[in-house]
Amino acid sequence: MRSVDNADLTATAKIRNAAVELFARDGFQKTNLRAIAAAAGVSAGLVVHHFGSKDGLRTACDEFVLQVLTRRAQGAGTPDLMREYLADPEEYRLHVQYMTRAMAEDSPAAQTFVEQIVDESEAVQRAGVDDGSMRESSDPRALAVLNVLLSLATLTMPPALARALGHEEFGPDVLRRLAVPTLELYTYGLYTDDTTLRAATSAAAERGDE
Repeated sequence: MRSVDNADLTATAKIRNAAVELFARDGFQKTNLRAIAAAAGVSAGLVVHHFGSKDGLRTACDEFVLQVLTRRAQGAGTPDLMREYLADPEEYRLHVQYMTRAMAEDSPAAQTFVEQIVDESEAVQRAGVDDGSMRESSDPRALAVLNVLLSLATLTMPPALARALGHEEFGPDVLRRLAVPTLELYTYGLYTDDTTLRAATSAAAERGDE
């Protein structure tokens, strides 16, 4: 276990932190109150005293992780999220892992998290269109979802992505390697002409999508 049971933490915080780690690692269904109590260094009865039940503890963990991640994501583009990650990669990875697990279980917290960061991404894009720094999109909401998808993929797979680039761990060297290609993609796009776009637009029109 990580050293989350600092003497300065309250019993409630110790229990919550231990639960976040175990829920992220093993999932909600496989984690029991005894394991959480042992990890927090308290009795199972104290867990029940503070949170009422495992469901109550899960709700508290959802709210805590949601608050941490949305605070970090507000107003942040992918480079800013990466800097947040590097400032405390172990803690950030744990919170992202927890939310990834919540997404797999389709929990309300995960839905709220995704909706909030998609809203934030769409607002940033619309502001960019208004000030002339970004191009207009045919579907701003879908573009916001795509941006969030790319950001979350980067945050949830850092070790694998680092190794794919020949690095042992995700760090500043990987960020520097990704920075220019990312900006090239966002600035210039990928295709040299609009052939593929026109074909997709035409197919969508034929299906009645537009």
